[in-house]
Amino acid sequence: MPDRTYRTLLWILALTGLGLDQASKYGVFSWLGDKPDHEHVVFRTDKGGFQLVAQFERDEYGMERVENGSRVPHVNQGALFGFLRDHKSLANGGFAVISLLAAFAIVYWSRFKSTAQDAWLCSALGLILAGTLGNFYDRVAFNGVRDFLHWNYFFDWPVFNIADCCLVCGAGLLLVQAFVAQPAKDEPNVQVASVPLSRTAELSAAPKG
Repeated sequence: MPDRTYRTLLWILALTGLGLDQASKYGVFSWLGDKPDHEHVVFRTDKGGFQLVAQFERDEYGMERVENGSRVPHVNQGALFGFLRDHKSLANGGFAVISLLAAFAIVYWSRFKSTAQDAWLCSALGLILAGTLGNFYDRVAFNGVRDFLHWNYFFDWPVFNIADCCLVCGAGLLLVQAFVAQPAKDEPNVQVASVPLSRTAELSAAPKG
């Protein structure tokens, strides 16, 4: 009977996460682009809230830039939390290369039998691959990552996206897999003493009682 593998789970999570990330980015920026403030409040209290925001590039006169009939989205050319975003295209190119190398590493890692048989590890790698590919596409197509989720309830979190959520959740599962999941214990070897055929015949012929 063939060993159970979870490689299919890895790819389902990766492709589903990638699809949700890109669909949400295109959908939210298109929807909020027609709103005057480019914002939709999900909930708001006196301590803050959570909203969807679409930011667009502006020219020197404060007007939104338009290319090929569409507004140009404002992008984060750095990493999560805006890390190194001030370096702009240089940072974006560097993180694009890192994302591509990470994607190849995950695909290579998934080819190992020990990886494919670990559900926790495959789930973690699938989510990380989804986030990596989602933001990699943005870096190539838009020279930066489109962010639209803004959480400022109790604390003001940097604007992020679905790909970032996949990366964080995948990294969390990877930690769980590393520190919690225990390897299967080896089966104890049972030594069975063999009795020579001649000795068996003697025992059979011996008088009983």
